[in-house]
Order: sequence, then structure tokens, then C-alpha cells
Amino acid sequence: MAFYKEWATQIRGYNHNIKQAIFANIFTQIGLGIFMVIYNFYIRELGFSEKINGQVISMTALATAIILIPAGILSDRIGRKKAMLFGTAASGLVLLFRGVIESQSLLLLFAFFTGLTIAFVQVSGIPWLAENSKPEQRVHLFSIHFAVMTGANVIGNLSGGIFTDIFSMFTTTLNSIRFTLLIGGIIFLIGLIPVIRFKDPPKKAKKNQDINKKSPIKIFSNNKNIKVILLFAFAQLMIGIGAGLVIPYLNLYFADRFSATNSMIGFIISMGQAATAVAMIIGPMVVRKVGEVKAVVILQLTSLPFLLLTAYTENLWLAALGFLFRQALMNAGNPIQITLMMSKVDDSMKGLANSVNQMVFNLGWAVMGPVSTGIVVKYGAYWGYALVFSITAALYLVGSSYFYIVFRNYNKTKKAATAAKTF
Repeated sequence: MAFYKEWATQIRGYNHNIKQAIFANIFTQIGLGIFMVIYNFYIRELGFSEKINGQVISMTALATAIILIPAGILSDRIGRKKAMLFGTAASGLVLLFRGVIESQSLLLLFAFFTGLTIAFVQVSGIPWLAENSKPEQRVHLFSIHFAVMTGANVIGNLSGGIFTDIFSMFTTTLNSIRFTLLIGGIIFLIGLIPVIRFKDPPKKAKKNQDINKKSPIKIFSNNKNIKVILLFAFAQLMIGIGAGLVIPYLNLYFADRFSATNSMIGFIISMGQAATAVAMIIGPMVVRKVGEVKAVVILQLTSLPFLLLTAYTENLWLAALGFLFRQALMNAGNPIQITLMMSKVDDSMKGLANSVNQMVFNLGWAVMGPVSTGIVVKYGAYWGYALVFSITAALYLVGSSYFYIVFRNYNKTKKAATAAKTF
């Protein structure tokens, strides 16, 4: 009951802008979840090879990596609402186009456009929540933000498969996929309605936007903020490199080592996302006990035995169990880490901080793909994955240790701790 009251009190304290942002998050993530789980099959159904599928994914990732920092700076200058309005509207339209175009060049071009436009949503969401909340609200707020995002994505994934199966009873496979993609794009665009209803930012945030408009050079002249951003970025880079070795290939891991069916793999991955959503809700309880920095480190380190269990077991259910706990514990620290970063960076730099954080994480994913697949090809489905998972565990250990050493003396968000103790 105390747990329920804690969250009920927090949610009741959210202002209009935060509630609208949560609604926008739900619609865009459901739409994106529908789209992403089906789009690979659309390309295949058009008659293109898996190579084109890979190129589409790479084009989106490349565009996101290119635009993240400029988008973050622009978000700081023009304001979060304008950035999210543009990002949501443009991304929704691009998704709709991607559901009907058929030529290879357009598939790649619009994949690139997706990365460019959706970055404006990615870099603005967290700073918007930070600017519209009090420090004592942020641990719970970011936890529920990521939990809602994950839960909505799971709903989208499941809906994508269900819609396609239903439509396939009445039309061709290609058309059933196309209708599902269009539904995903429309639901994504519905997320524009809550964004339109955003009210003007608080005076402090607006003041900072005015300051940034004077000169772009000032963005990089604030050494204190840049230093903090870089310290967080290095920690995120270590985790991103480790994650990039295993996370994109978990479906292949279950297929190669255990010959798991597609439906079984989909079920395990979905359960992992659900477990992550639950774990993110539990995160604030850990913060209340040990503070923000120790909470991040404890959650990350306790995930390592489960990662190693996944690496070396030859039993599918033990592998699934290890995957669920690793996924939940490792990701539960993300909202806490972002809360800490947002509390240490001025409002005028929150967009840049968030974009740098995401960019280095994506960079880790981008560069480690060939390394991971190369190791698995060379050493096989058992020792290849065992080695890859072990390297990831080592990188996580180094990243967590670095995070503790660098940030252990940072004062934790005192108001957050005080508020938490009252529940």
C-alpha cells in the first residue's frame, strides 16, 4: 500500500506539461513499436535481400548519429515544444511514406529521414520533463517515463503482429503488412495532439533559451557544464560499447545456440521488456536506500552474474532467466543516471547533454556490430557468444567502477532523498 501511495502521490504532483508528455510518449512508442516489428518483413515482401534490411537499419542509425548533437543544440535554442512538434510531425509523415514506397533508393532515403527527424523527439523529451518538474520528482518521473516507453513499445510489438495476421485473412501478405505500417504511422502522429497542448515553458527555461539565442559559441564556453557532460558521456560510451556487442544480436543468440523458434524468441524478448518496465518502477526504492550514484552502480553490478549465466549456460530456460534479470537490472539504472545528469547540468544545456549521452551510446552500438559477429563466426555459437558476453561483462564492470569513482563525491539530489524518506 505504501508503494502504491508513493507513486500515486508522485503522479498527482505532475503538472499539465508532464502529463501531456506521457500521453505523447505512449502514442509515439506504440506507433513506433508496431512499425519497427513489421518493417523488416515489408522489405522482404517487396523482394529485397537481407542486405537491404541491414542498409536500412544502418541509414537510420547513421542519420541519428549525425543529427543528435545539432538537434540537441537546436532544442536548447528554439525550445523543447517546437523541437518535439517538428520531430513528431515529420517522423509520423516519414513513417507513413515508408509504408507505401517500394523502390530501393526511396527505402534508404526515407530510412535516413527517419533518423534525422526522430532525433528531435529523442533529445527533447528528457529535458522537457526536467524543466517541468522539481528535483525531488525526477527519479520517479524518469522511471515512469522509461517504464511507459518500454510498456508502450511492447504493446506496439504485439499489436503489429496481431494486426498483420488479421489483415492477412482478407488480403495479400504485402497489403496486410502495409496496412499495419500505416496504422503504426497514424498512431505515431496521434502523439502530436498532446505535444500541441504543451503550455509555455517555465520562466527559467524560457530565460535560458533566450540566453542561448545570443551566440552559439556560448554553448561551448560553459566549461563546468561541458565537463559534466563529458564525464557522463564516457560512462555511457563504456556501457554502449558493451551493449552493442550483445543486445542487437540476442535474437540470433537464442536461435543459434538453442535453435529457439521465432515465436519463442519473440516471447522471451517481450518478457525482457516487461521485466525492464517493472524494474524501472522499483528503481526509486533503491535510490531511497543508498542514493543515486550507488543505486546505479549496484543495479548495474548485480546484473553481471545474470549476464555471465546467459553467456555459459546450455539450457534455454536458464538463458532466458539470465536474460530477463540482466535486462531488468541493467536498464533499471538508466532513469536514475539521467536524473543525476539532469540535476548537474543547467537547463540551457540539458538538450545538448541528452543528445551527447544518446550519441555515444549509439556510437558503441554502431562500431561493435562487426566485432561481435566476427567473434561469433570465428568461435561458433557456444564459445563465440560466451566470449562476446564475457567482454560485455568486463566493459560493464569497468563502466560501473568508473561511474562510482567519478561521481561518488557528487552530492546526491538532497530534495529527492528527503522526499523519498517521507513515504
